[in-house]
Amino acid sequence: MNIRSLIPIFDDSVERWGFEARMLRWLTLIWLFFGLVMLFSASYPAADSNYNDGLYYIKRQFIWVVLGLLTFNIIVNLPIRKVAGISHWVVLFLLFLIILTLIPGLGKRTLGAARWIPLGPIPLQPSELMKPFLVLQSARLFGSWDRLSWGVRLAWLGVFGLIIVGILGQPNLSTSALCGMSIWLMALSAGLPYKYLGSTAVGGLLLATLSISFREYQRKRIMSFLNPWADMRDTGYQLVQSLLAVGSGGQFGTGFGLSQQKLSWLPFQDTDFIFAVLAEEFGFVGCSILLIMLLSYATLGLTVAIKATNPIHKIIAIGVTIFMVGQSFLHIGVTTGALPTTGLPLPMFSYGGNSMISSLVLSSLLIRVARESSEADVVPLRREAYTNRRRN
Repeated sequence: MNIRSLIPIFDDSVERWGFEARMLRWLTLIWLFFGLVMLFSASYPAADSNYNDGLYYIKRQFIWVVLGLLTFNIIVNLPIRKVAGISHWVVLFLLFLIILTLIPGLGKRTLGAARWIPLGPIPLQPSELMKPFLVLQSARLFGSWDRLSWGVRLAWLGVFGLIIVGILGQPNLSTSALCGMSIWLMALSAGLPYKYLGSTAVGGLLLATLSISFREYQRKRIMSFLNPWADMRDTGYQLVQSLLAVGSGGQFGTGFGLSQQKLSWLPFQDTDFIFAVLAEEFGFVGCSILLIMLLSYATLGLTVAIKATNPIHKIIAIGVTIFMVGQSFLHIGVTTGALPTTGLPLPMFSYGGNSMISSLVLSSLLIRVARESSEADVVPLRREAYTNRRRN
């Protein structure tokens, strides 16, 4: 592999990519750029207050971006079969790490949730890193469903179930629900029988209901979501402050860096509620631009899925689109009060190295699928031309 190709601006192979691959690459880089700009604004007051360095969070995020882009450029230049060939081992390893987070003393507990494994100064969040490999392994399973024995099918469905239960036990209801819905939608796109899909959906709803029944704070979140103003100083505080930020943005926003809610009013303004800061500073126009970008990404992702001739590639494209765009809309729904308050980051925007690397790896998988689909379209044409020349 050419070392220059590891740096996005020096990757000369881009000129030979298909249209969808090039557009997805540009959208990813634009998404990343605006995410970093927004993170700088949202995190500066908190970083200055906590560390006497307003650039503390953005400097750390840049390190993760560099590592993520290196991984991104490796994957877009590797055949999908090579990346997918190790997905089962990575999924099992990350499942092991998820189980470790549940063991007292091993998992790093923050705000009542043990989602991280501390590796020195680096907190590892296996549930975030699991997302791209969960897409790959789900695609391998559902794309080859008819050729697999029931033993293999049940074994991997059991692994997926353990992943969801393990993430739910951290507890992390939002990520477990996102993973469960994504796996289910990928199975639906693969054409699995409705009787399997229906029973799985019922099981997932029962599992979520049990989690809410046994955890009081989750019930309070749902109740506060229905009417956050009823307890605006406690359970409804986060959502109320987010709604105030969104509403203060108006049509054009207060201006970049001029959000008032991020000044110690809005909790988690650089992670779970970063969209509220964007809405306050850029208003309806800025939010509309972000939504247009997300819809463009979804359109390109579904176009890649439709054009893919390999069923595994098709499911990968659908899975990546669900995680990237679906998670973004869930985040927006939470900050605007359309969904119960949960802890989902906004891909490419929210602070966090695990989320950033996961998002860039997911995007690189979609671009690689787009590249292989466009290259597959070219090969038959060349063979056909060669056959015609021999006949003439």
